[in-house]
Amino acid sequence: MKALQELLPENHIKVIDHAENWEQAVEMASEPLIKENLISHVYVENMISNVQENGPYMVLTDYFALMHAKPGEGVNQKSMSLLVTENEIDLEGKPVKVFLILAAEDSQSHLKSLQEVMAIFMDENKYQTILNGQKEDIIKLFN
Repeated sequence: MKALQELLPENHIKVIDHAENWEQAVEMASEPLIKENLISHVYVENMISNVQENGPYMVLTDYFALMHAKPGEGVNQKSMSLLVTENEIDLEGKPVKVFLILAAEDSQSHLKSLQEVMAIFMDENKYQTILNGQKEDIIKLFN
């Protein structure tokens, strides 16, 4: 079982000022995974088309979107990346500042890691730390 810091290492966490739109944010959030060949562009396209077809169901709470697509398609290795924007981005009518990319190889192996990550996001203080967008503080949360 990969530790959370292995799944979401420092170089998979980005803090930016803003993106033109949510599609660009998803692409930017996915860059570290593409660079390391953990996912392919197919996965990024699938995440974007999922939202275009099904609406903003990936926005789980205020400002937080858990971006994902069908396991395995375009995924070379289970991985995660995180993009935090200082300014909210409209994702089909929902304001988002935190884009967590979840790339799963199958429908089971990522569940424990997802629970660990979600425990951080569900903790109000930790979530505020993420929303505040200080990269060093965010990195500490996942290590």
